[in-house]
Amino acid sequence: MLPSGAWAKRKPRGRRLGWVRSDARGTMWAGQEGLHHPHPHTVVRCPSSSSSSVSCSGDSEEEDMGLLEVSVTDIKPPAPELGPMPDGLSPQQVVRRHILGSIVQSEGSYVESLKRVLQDYRNPLMEMEPKVLSARKCQVVFFRVKEILHCHSMFQIALSSRVAEWDSTEKIGDLFVASFSKSMVLDVYSDYVNNFTNAMSIIKKACLTKPAFLEFLKRRQVCSPDRVTLYGLMVKPIQRFPQFILLLQDMLKNTPRGHPDRLSLQLALTELETLAEKLNEQKRLADQVAEIQQLTKSVSDRSSLNKLLTSGQRQLLLCETLTETVYGDRGQLIKSKERRVFLLNDMLVCANINFKGQLEISSLVPLGPKYVVKWNTALPQVQVVEVGQDGGSYDKDNVLIQHAGAKKASAVGQAQNKVYFGPPRLFQELQDLQKDLAVVEQITFLISTLHGTYQNLNMTVAQDWCLALQRLMRVKEEEIHSANKCRLRLLLPGKPDKSGRPISFMVVFITPNPLSKISWVNRLHLAKIGLREENQPGWLCPDEDKKSKAPFWCPILACCIPAFSSRGLSLQLGALVHSPVSCPLLGFSAVSTSLPQGYLWVGGGQEGAGGQVEIFSLNRPSPRTVKSFPLAAPVLCMEYIPEPEEGESGDESHVATEPSATVHPTICLGLQDGSILVYGSVDTGTQCLATCRSPGLQPVLCLRHSPFHLFAGLQDGTLAAYPRTSGGVPWDLESPPVCLTVGPGPIRTLLSLEDAVWASCGPRVTVLDATSLQTQQSFEAHQDEAVSVTHMVKAGSGVWMAFSSGSSIRLFHTETLEHLQEINIATRTTFLLPGQKHLCVTSLLICQGLLWVGTDQGVIVLLPVPRLEGIPKITGKGMVSLNGHCGPVAFLAVATSILAPDILRSDQEEAEGPRAEEDKPDGQAHEPAPAPASHVGRELTRKKGILLQYRLRSTAHLPGPLLSVRESAPTDGSALEHSEEDGSIYEMADDPDVWVRSRPCTRDAHRKEICSVAIISGGQGYRNFGSAPGGSGRPAPCGETDSALLIWQVPLTL
Repeated sequence: MLPSGAWAKRKPRGRRLGWVRSDARGTMWAGQEGLHHPHPHTVVRCPSSSSSSVSCSGDSEEEDMGLLEVSVTDIKPPAPELGPMPDGLSPQQVVRRHILGSIVQSEGSYVESLKRVLQDYRNPLMEMEPKVLSARKCQVVFFRVKEILHCHSMFQIALSSRVAEWDSTEKIGDLFVASFSKSMVLDVYSDYVNNFTNAMSIIKKACLTKPAFLEFLKRRQVCSPDRVTLYGLMVKPIQRFPQFILLLQDMLKNTPRGHPDRLSLQLALTELETLAEKLNEQKRLADQVAEIQQLTKSVSDRSSLNKLLTSGQRQLLLCETLTETVYGDRGQLIKSKERRVFLLNDMLVCANINFKGQLEISSLVPLGPKYVVKWNTALPQVQVVEVGQDGGSYDKDNVLIQHAGAKKASAVGQAQNKVYFGPPRLFQELQDLQKDLAVVEQITFLISTLHGTYQNLNMTVAQDWCLALQRLMRVKEEEIHSANKCRLRLLLPGKPDKSGRPISFMVVFITPNPLSKISWVNRLHLAKIGLREENQPGWLCPDEDKKSKAPFWCPILACCIPAFSSRGLSLQLGALVHSPVSCPLLGFSAVSTSLPQGYLWVGGGQEGAGGQVEIFSLNRPSPRTVKSFPLAAPVLCMEYIPEPEEGESGDESHVATEPSATVHPTICLGLQDGSILVYGSVDTGTQCLATCRSPGLQPVLCLRHSPFHLFAGLQDGTLAAYPRTSGGVPWDLESPPVCLTVGPGPIRTLLSLEDAVWASCGPRVTVLDATSLQTQQSFEAHQDEAVSVTHMVKAGSGVWMAFSSGSSIRLFHTETLEHLQEINIATRTTFLLPGQKHLCVTSLLICQGLLWVGTDQGVIVLLPVPRLEGIPKITGKGMVSLNGHCGPVAFLAVATSILAPDILRSDQEEAEGPRAEEDKPDGQAHEPAPAPASHVGRELTRKKGILLQYRLRSTAHLPGPLLSVRESAPTDGSALEHSEEDGSIYEMADDPDVWVRSRPCTRDAHRKEICSVAIISGGQGYRNFGSAPGGSGRPAPCGETDSALLIWQVPLTL
């Protein structure tokens, strides 16, 4: 790093650099409110485009390392202090003061840590003689630390002034926006994050080759007051923004609506979330490159694998340390060893791990082990095989299966051509029970032929035996299911034997926990789908070079299916909803790989003719039609209404406890003839529970529900509100609804928020109170009177709107109704549709931080939006799908289902309780309590963390030594009813290899859920925009004029 005095002598290279000189109250950046610097003549230098990275081989002394050169290292600004608490503060104001104190304390600790990195490590290493680390390597190791310290020192100064005036202004959000929304902060942190892996590798190598350097690190750690290592200090910049996000979330939670700081806090939360996501993605990419480089070093330069890894076409989807196990013929464990398994976009690689005496420095810096590749195979040839499966996807008669690590195939296995997939003992015991049950059934039949009557030899006793054996079989099946949760079995292709018959070998890995197993099965499944022609590529990023690859998390087109089974009719799509229904028949891997469980209801019809509803089941590997029924008129809209949560329906919530009044999920249909139909959605019985006609028989254009009403937007501008009832049908459709006139034109779309309902009529949007139905306010969303608002979707504290004409979408604030952003979708599609100037948005959807936009040209655009409570501004360039429709995208819908919580229980947890839980006939598990709002954002800092709370049943009723299913009387006289035992909580630490048991907690403890997500688009036909006309692409499953559904599967977020 050049000294500060050298800046005057250097001539700026490249583009002209901007210089800002501050006055006595000068601000750090122009236009940034609140960043006051008390020291005059401070020079701030704008970022240079030439300083993006540093490498060991480059001349780092000549590299422009100073995005920001402000001599603040020695500045000791007054510590920010809150004055005495004034009288008369509200509870929220008191909490806000405490949160501000936490922000001040956290920032002070962070700045001190950065100073320690420079003063305790960098400066002594630069001055040390003889040098244990060269000046060039020091520059690389501590790259950008000084600039980060400068940024936060300036922020700390501005924070001090805000703290001083807190009781009069109570504003902090705009300071975060001003300080961390500039590209300079992103550039500095990006350089640091991208260089972090390189810096750690230099430290690790120096520890191994230079004992003096290792001794220096040990000495510094021992002398530090908190014993934090250099790695512990240097990882703090990576963790800083997630910490800020948690503090701002708490501040926003305690900031009431109408407060002058509320919008600023929401914008600050958006800026910090966007910044954290970008840094997370860059860190992931840097780690991916480092892993592939480390793997490449273990492969011979001349091997084909080396050429594949160095071609730049491989993307690392997942890598983890798994334990490979080898079982004997009786199911006993023969040996186990840790392997590093790499899932690339088109191959699977397994490597041995070799540390070779590096464990001495493991406490100072993370180890980067050396790998020795054991095997690699093409991804399409890899099969996941579960316990007890026969492996029906391959030809058992022509394939010989061997277990990896076994000396040779079992002679019995060769003779019978059957292999028990490990652990084989459990499957063998289950088969023994099945044989015993068959024998007992024969004995029962013989007992039934007896002529005499005997006390212990009659049909009642025999049936008791059968029931007991069936119970034992269920227990054994549960054990097999439990063993399946952490055991990943892969069937891989081997070399043919002498006769030319192909040999496949089985590899069994133990994953650290069930989450890891779910992740591997899901990623393997989606990676195979990603190799299909339509997904090569499936998305394009509209960058200048047009070479940018879609990220690994992008949705993958799983299938394209005709929307209606009756192809003779020209039916137009109207709407689609997903009815989530749990299917207990699905096995562990099926849950991990299948589409979200439940049923898709697709509605449509023919103009001037009748309508039709098609129901698809998603409980199989591919969607299939299970029912279709006609209606009197075309379906225009649909709404899925789940069971009301406890207390959601106000005073009537107590009725749900009565069995006769239980409200099941329903699906409401709005038809063109003014009919509103309510169907039960528990199964495909399609029972019509209720029906009514809209006022004036007006066509029902849109339906939305709130906890208190079902809203119907009608063609003549009337909003009909049907109140909730306590009967089996959730809405009172028999009485006349409450009718509100919104405007002279049709109500094209409705949006239900927590306490309000938004209704659009023409270019205006009317906001109504959700309970009293009184109009709160109205605003103009578009300046053209001929334009109508056609779509509204909410995310965070904003609503995105699309219009009947034009290619722009607009963002409005939910509280102030302020217009915050406008995006032109046409600019994202120009390279895909050259010369297409007129584009119209026909559908909108927000799901998992992505805004899906469907157009009238059949093109689908994907734009990233923040997930948290902030403003859902679009900051990235987004992606464009190469798979679309031949006509307008009629709708975009989401299908979600929660994986059963018992799937997350590991063997370790099962060992704490009984061998199996009580077998419930309905197969349902306890529903987790809803997470408190304060936990929403903690995923950023603990993506791998999870709380698993489970409840056990008493096992005294399970079969014991006596072959009897009947309960024996308890010896102590206590009842043997199903009593709950204390559950334990297992918390998976940030390191997924470590499971930590903590104290039991209350039932409403936060439990993270694993959500399976699919996106469905409906439109006319199917079109691949990447293939040339007449090209040899895969034939479309439906014609260009037929209505079609495209289903994208989103990787599980773990």
